[in-house]
Amino acid sequence: MQDYLLSLLLGIIEGLTEFLPVSSTAHLRIAEELLGISLSSGFWKMYSIVIQLGAILCLPIYFAPRIVQFFRSFPHGERGDRTELNHPLTLVGIAFVCTAVPSYLLTKVIGKNLENLTVMGWALLVGGIVMWIVDARYGKPGPGGRYQTERMDDMSMGQAIWIGICQIASAVFPGTSRSMSTIAAGQLVGMSRPAALEFSFFLSFPTMIAATGYTLLRTFHPKGPAAATELGAMPANAHEWLVLIIGFMVSFFVALGVVAWFMHWVRQKGFTPFAVYRIILGIAVLLWVWKGHAH
Repeated sequence: MQDYLLSLLLGIIEGLTEFLPVSSTAHLRIAEELLGISLSSGFWKMYSIVIQLGAILCLPIYFAPRIVQFFRSFPHGERGDRTELNHPLTLVGIAFVCTAVPSYLLTKVIGKNLENLTVMGWALLVGGIVMWIVDARYGKPGPGGRYQTERMDDMSMGQAIWIGICQIASAVFPGTSRSMSTIAAGQLVGMSRPAALEFSFFLSFPTMIAATGYTLLRTFHPKGPAAATELGAMPANAHEWLVLIIGFMVSFFVALGVVAWFMHWVRQKGFTPFAVYRIILGIAVLLWVWKGHAH
């Protein structure tokens, strides 16, 4: 029963934090530390990958009408002012490549920090400060009460490339948050809050499918016994399968609710409360590590 409750709790944490700009990786790592989950456990390593996949799969459900609209309007767009090179679907692909290629080349560097609470604490703190400054400076419309880019449909290729490059930081420094880096990057180049957020959601889908897919592939086909230990192991019995399914389903439904709520919240309130939360949590994590309470 304890494992089932643990799975329920971790599924809720993943679902709540995957798409908010607060870093799901850091929150899961902190939860694992507080709950005494062994980081050497192959099953729990695999579990954290699978529940992340559960959260990601809520995106094509929530954005199904928007996805259909984009495919129907390709390549000229809704207003007929787009081409094969700057249609929103193309721009998502371009930003994904700008993130995926360098991240793949930096795999070893990324692997060194995945469980490092000190790195996560600093990433939460610095990311929160950056997000606060960016939202305060660029979160309001410019002259005439308009943003340079009001909607995702109006993005340029330059903006997509810039956001893709900025997202690399979230891969190299866990705790940065993919959504934080893409949202702040979008605001810096003139995108409205809703446009930056929507593009962040669309970009996270191929990015996270590729990242989790690559990790699962390495798990199924490890290169040597050391790699198998590092990456995790599939459930060994019915109990572990049930624990995994609970986490996956809970993560999916919680994330679905969070995405719907967040899209509405941002239009009204902005990102400052999340920036403040990140700063407080980052300081708390660093103090916790420095006092020697974390392993």
